[in-house]
Amino acid sequence: MTRLAVRGALLLLTFCAGALAVDTTLLPSEALQKRYEALTHELRCMQCQNQSIADSPVDLAAGLRRDVQEQLIAGRTDGEIRESMVRRYGNAILFRPPLDAGTAWVWIAPVIALLGGFVVAIVIVHRRSALVDGDESLPDDPSQEEPRQ
Repeated sequence: MTRLAVRGALLLLTFCAGALAVDTTLLPSEALQKRYEALTHELRCMQCQNQSIADSPVDLAAGLRRDVQEQLIAGRTDGEIRESMVRRYGNAILFRPPLDAGTAWVWIAPVIALLGGFVVAIVIVHRRSALVDGDESLPDDPSQEEPRQ
């Protein structure tokens, strides 16, 4: 009986998976639908910060999705919609903010961190090789090493 119950639960979950989706918005045309999906995936949820408004289940994201939908139906372009969101929330709403004085650190910080990591790695390798070179307990000729037992 328990096997039947488990199979039934799995079957139910399979058919209900669509009900768990965050955004089920359907627009009148396929072109509008594609634009809607693209825009909602490139706008950041201001409450979650690490999710797009398309993936966020919070009420703020639902309101932003509704706003994007209304603007698309009103005939606004993608650029106009992005600009209206930036006016309201700042560049933080964009996953890819433009390169300007206020957001330069977003683009430059990863490069600096990567270069810093390379410098630290080189320093560590150099210091360790100097320690090995200066260690007098190691034989100069590897063939003179005592066999390990």
